[in-house]
Amino acid sequence: MTQTMRAMEITKAGGPEVLQLAERPVPTPKHGQVIIKVAFAGVNRPDALQRAGLYAPPPTASDLPGLEAAGEVVEVGPGVADVAIGDKVCALLPGGGYAEYVATPAAHCLRIPEGMGLKEGACLPETFFTVWSNVFMRGGLKAGERFLVHGGSSGIGTTAIQLARAFGARVFATAGTDAKCAVCADLGAEAAINYRDTDFVDVLQAEGGADLILDMVGGSYIPRNLTALAEDGRLVQIAFLQGPKVEVNFATLMTRRLTMTGSTLRPQSDLAKARIAEELRTHVWPLLDSGQVAPVMDSTSTLEEAAKAHARMEGGAHIGKIVLDVSG
Repeated sequence: MTQTMRAMEITKAGGPEVLQLAERPVPTPKHGQVIIKVAFAGVNRPDALQRAGLYAPPPTASDLPGLEAAGEVVEVGPGVADVAIGDKVCALLPGGGYAEYVATPAAHCLRIPEGMGLKEGACLPETFFTVWSNVFMRGGLKAGERFLVHGGSSGIGTTAIQLARAFGARVFATAGTDAKCAVCADLGAEAAINYRDTDFVDVLQAEGGADLILDMVGGSYIPRNLTALAEDGRLVQIAFLQGPKVEVNFATLMTRRLTMTGSTLRPQSDLAKARIAEELRTHVWPLLDSGQVAPVMDSTSTLEEAAKAHARMEGGAHIGKIVLDVSG
């Protein structure tokens, strides 16, 4: 294996143009880790936040962006038993996915589902770990409940719609264009709400309120989400595109017995992420194997075109996942 690799560095905090190709040493695996030769890497909003200087990586993580990838295991560290050299895997990463090789805990690797290639596999870890842990583990979504996801045409949204529908929930989604709403409906949303001309609060209240809402918008959506919830409803917050600070009347929570919670994935412990991976392996991977659930893909760029991929993501026109082809 070569000693150096191509990698996309963040040269300084700023826009997509600060992403520059560089040469880095190939990482070596620590205890419990594997080295993956990356074929494709997923592009996610936390990558853009890190690039902008708003989301520092954990102290032990690579400073390179990239929180998910798919490829072939080429080296295993001490203490690794369930992953072998030559395995084709997708993996949740602590960072470093925008490179030809990356180190990650073996417990965060999952096999490529049947019938999928590495490109599709690279779309899975960040969104599926996020959706499963927040909608099902934290949010406790059950069959028959009314579930609302904002940003329904995003990578998170398209995943949440499919999984919620697969497990028997009634699914509602918001999106910003009729075309994006059509995608949400095709994936299983019984009501796809164009937020530019329809108030999601009115739609959900007419149905009796949402039992669970997954929100990444924040800001003015937070009090509106609380109004849209049913009695004993739950709001799970995973991002704040409109900002994290807003005034909330907690009397509303008390009198209607509402629950507000949320999480971020990257700062969680390796053990916590391993537990999510095990639940995905048990409950979700059979759905991917059978084709009942599949990633929605928007576009592919080369590693050298990472800036273009970031600009597309931040422009908001994409539907589903954007990936980088690192193999070239």
